[in-house]
Amino acid sequence: MIINSLKLENFRNLNNINLEFSNGINILYGDNAQGKTNILESIYLSGTTKSHKGSKDKDIINFNNEESYIRSIFIKNEIDYKIDMYLRKNKSKAILINGLQINKASDLLGIVNIIFFSPEDLSIIKNGPGERRRFTDLELCQLDKVYLYNLSNYNKIINQRNILLKDIFFHPELIDTLDIWDNQLILLGNKIIERRILFIKQLNEIIFDIHKKLSGNKENISILYYPNVLIEDYEKELKKNRSKDIKYKLTSVGPHRDDFVFMIGNNDAKKFGSQGQQRTVALSLKLSEIELVKNITGNIPILLLDDVLSELDSSRQNYLLNSIGDIQTIITCTGLDEFINNRININKIFKIVEGNIISEN
Repeated sequence: MIINSLKLENFRNLNNINLEFSNGINILYGDNAQGKTNILESIYLSGTTKSHKGSKDKDIINFNNEESYIRSIFIKNEIDYKIDMYLRKNKSKAILINGLQINKASDLLGIVNIIFFSPEDLSIIKNGPGERRRFTDLELCQLDKVYLYNLSNYNKIINQRNILLKDIFFHPELIDTLDIWDNQLILLGNKIIERRILFIKQLNEIIFDIHKKLSGNKENISILYYPNVLIEDYEKELKKNRSKDIKYKLTSVGPHRDDFVFMIGNNDAKKFGSQGQQRTVALSLKLSEIELVKNITGNIPILLLDDVLSELDSSRQNYLLNSIGDIQTIITCTGLDEFINNRININKIFKIVEGNIISEN
């Protein structure tokens, strides 16, 4: 899989950009705050419907405009996919695939597989459970349409149940209707838990060897899944916590409160890992994503690297660059010295200044 070309209008500070990429290594370089990361963000958004930063559409559109436009052309299994995306400040986004508008943004997921790696990915290791759930959900939604369907409906039911909990506070007679929502919640929640169990099992099978090599055979890594509730206890726990849910007007039980822990040996990397160890875990995780996508889909994902080499020591830089292989990669950096020093084979270079491509070779 590759991205062949990209056209942007009014996307953050990028007013009118046209890019044609090489199938190999593409470099976007220039000073900070010139728009390099915005280009990567637009690629990720056009393939997944989401900003890697979690930004809302209205915040992505250039300040002086009401609408932003992305056209990306991907090639997968020798088939072209032209994806047109319109971001609008006061409406939901519109998406066309090969000229045909899709009804739901989620219909786009699964066509393109993209791995995005940036220094901010340390937040997966260092921050709260929400970051780790978001990572898991973004990856699984690209890989598994059934999971996407179950998660989307589960979130809708959580929202409906929370609205009902607020209504019950004023209308106690509505409490009996909770059973209807709870039954659906349990059905979908259990499917989400089952798929997450399998996902972590698949990741563990890949990440162990990668991390072992990255750490110079010094460290063993494992990912532990901590579901908020066990499948066999789901119904009992929902009923047990019903009074609390009504009091606080929120659903307190279910996979929307799951967590995942990265263990280095017997220690939690979040609590006890050094900054260097946490960076290595993040790198191991991203390299594992690449292999997982290959294993499940049979396709090679597109790799986006946002200023990550400056965050890694030379041995980890070399390991990452040697791992790229036959993957189409788009890399941002402030200068080219680091790549020349590592003797990477660069196929195309773009210089970005104030949101414009000022040179290309």
